[in-house]
Amino acid sequence: MSAQEKPSPKGESVLVNIVCNVVLPSLLLMKGQALLGLPPWAVLCLALAFPVTYFFYDLRRRGRRNIISIIGFVSTLITGGVGLLKLPSELIAVKEAAVPGLFGLAILLSSGTRHPLISAFLLNPDFFDVGKIERAVAERGSEKGFARVMRRGTLLLALSFALSSVLNYVLARLIVHSPSGTEAFNAELGRMQLLSYPVIALPATIVGMAALWMVLKGIKKEAGLEVEEIFIDAAKQSSQDG
Repeated sequence: MSAQEKPSPKGESVLVNIVCNVVLPSLLLMKGQALLGLPPWAVLCLALAFPVTYFFYDLRRRGRRNIISIIGFVSTLITGGVGLLKLPSELIAVKEAAVPGLFGLAILLSSGTRHPLISAFLLNPDFFDVGKIERAVAERGSEKGFARVMRRGTLLLALSFALSSVLNYVLARLIVHSPSGTEAFNAELGRMQLLSYPVIALPATIVGMAALWMVLKGIKKEAGLEVEEIFIDAAKQSSQDG
C-alpha cells in the first residue's frame, strides 16, 4: 500500500496533551496532598497516572507510537521509580539529562537506517506527504542532495536534544533537593515540570524549528516542491475518507 492509500491517522489534540502530561500532574504534585489528604506516595501515583494513561489512549486512538509520548512515558516511569522507591533525589537530575540525551544519540545512530528517527520529528507523516516528497526527489534524481539535507537536519535536531539535556540537568539540580517520597519532593517535581517548558522547551524548540526550516528549504531545492505542496490537506483527506 502506497503512502497515498494509507488512511490518514487521527490528529492529536495539543490541548489534551498539555493538560494530561503537564498541567494536571504538576498541580497534583504541588497541591495534591493538601487538597486530597493523601500520602505523598499516593499523590505521586495519581500524578503519574495521567501521562501514562494518555500514552496508551493516544496509542489506541491513533494506532501509532507517538515518539513524544514515548519520551514522556519513559521519563514518567523513571521519576515515579525514584519517588516510590525513595531513591536519592539527585537521580532526578541524572534522569532529566539522560532522557533527551539518549534520544539525541538515538537520532544520530538511526540516521543511516531505513527508519531514521528524524522522520518522526521533522517529517512526521501526520502532517507531511512523505510519499510525495520521496517520489519528487526520485524523479529529479536528487537522492544524494536530499540525503545531505536530512543529515544536516539530523545534526541540528540532535543538538536541540543535547541543549535540552544540559538545561534539564541544571534546572533539576537547582530545584529538587528534598528527600524522595516526601511532600516537599513532590512539590519540587511539580515546580520543575512547570518551569521546564519556558526554561527548556523554548530554546530547544527554537533549535528544532531551525532544523525544520533547513529541511523544508532543502525539500524545495531537491524535490522542487513548495512548502504548501507537501502538507497533508486534512480537510480534503477527511472528505475522501468519508
